[in-house]
Amino acid sequence: MKAILDRSATQSVMDRSAERTAGHSGDSRHLVELVQSSLDDDKAEDIVVIDLADRSSIADFMVIASGRSSRQVGAIAEKLRERLKAAGYNHVSVEGQRTCDWVVIDALDVVVHVFRPEVRDFYNLEKMWMTPTAAAVPKAKAANA
Repeated sequence: MKAILDRSATQSVMDRSAERTAGHSGDSRHLVELVQSSLDDDKAEDIVVIDLADRSSIADFMVIASGRSSRQVGAIAEKLRERLKAAGYNHVSVEGQRTCDWVVIDALDVVVHVFRPEVRDFYNLEKMWMTPTAAAVPKAKAANA
């Protein structure tokens, strides 16, 4: 039974990888702009966009944002999913909406993480994925604000 589950999970990953290369890959910049606009509209905080195109095959961009509460995190994720589907991005996967501490929206070329602030601080994805030069930019912005 476990072998069947592992094969189906592997097939699912392979299917998603094929969708990623055949899907909206040509307009990932448009997709990331749509994501940013949706996050802004729903009052997400501390939005960071990380370009992954030359560093990873999982996506072209990773977007990280915070919501003030579990309820806001869930609402941000749900509205983003709805807006992506309305824009024709039909292969959107959402995980984590049961507790809404951290919700991941996989839109193939763009992966979006929406966190509660303390969960975001704990995992610190920005530190893992940003280059040292890019990591300094948000800090400089914050210092000037």
